[in-house]
Amino acid sequence: MSVVNWNTRDEMAGCLDSILNQEGASCEIIVVDNGSRDGSAEMVGNYYPQVQLIANPDNYGFARALNQALKAARGRYIFALNPDARIIGPDAMVKLVEFLDSEPKVGIAGIRVLNSDGSLQFSARRFPTLGAGIFRNTFLGRLFPKNRYVTQYLMTDWGHDEVRDVDWVSGAAMAIRREVLDGVGLLDERFFMYCEDVDICYRARQGDWRVVYFPRAAVKHRIGASSDLAQARMLYQFHKSMWLLFGKHFARDWPLYVRPLVMAGLAARGLYFITINAVQRVIYGRGSRA
Repeated sequence: MSVVNWNTRDEMAGCLDSILNQEGASCEIIVVDNGSRDGSAEMVGNYYPQVQLIANPDNYGFARALNQALKAARGRYIFALNPDARIIGPDAMVKLVEFLDSEPKVGIAGIRVLNSDGSLQFSARRFPTLGAGIFRNTFLGRLFPKNRYVTQYLMTDWGHDEVRDVDWVSGAAMAIRREVLDGVGLLDERFFMYCEDVDICYRARQGDWRVVYFPRAAVKHRIGASSDLAQARMLYQFHKSMWLLFGKHFARDWPLYVRPLVMAGLAARGLYFITINAVQRVIYGRGSRA
């Protein structure tokens, strides 16, 4: 179990308690703290002696920090879990391990992710498209809430109650088989935060591994416990990561003359969201997410 933390001490305590409450599955727990200033590392050291703590002096970003945990981990599966997530039920990890043991071609598995109120988070998705970028969380999306681009991207036309092969799963609660990392490499550390999960799933699929949604195990996840502490910076990092992802995997499928337009569109989208976030913070005292 690998948890990357940045200034979410109280959330992480609940996360670690939910891990320790798991029955029937032995696991090592590794926490990588990214230079928190809220006493997170000290809390882990003082109250969770069974946890291996890696305390970074600064915020190295999610991908780099998780790679530290991946290098330190010894298990055949590595389960990445956000600190603002809590595993539901005492046998979730047993179910997940049994499934992975029975399906040796499954390289990455994401489990069901629920919001704090129990509603579903769409954590299993198709790869992003230009249409999804234009309509998701934008004024066009609000004008056309049932547009096919967002529906297809989020897979909202499917109940998420059965095991299914998907394009990618959220890194908020994601298991990776050790052989996948040996074959395709660790996370790409150019992604400071966001899209590193899309990238590793894409590379796994390119390496003939299956990426699967496994709803028989679940977590509750409060989105944004860390990112809400620096919303403008995270909006910038999100769109930068989308820009990197497009250039790395998808640009070659587009005509040369279109590629700069897509890149410019991503930059414009990022500027739009950062501006809207700043305005909302002035008016309402809170911003918005992309």
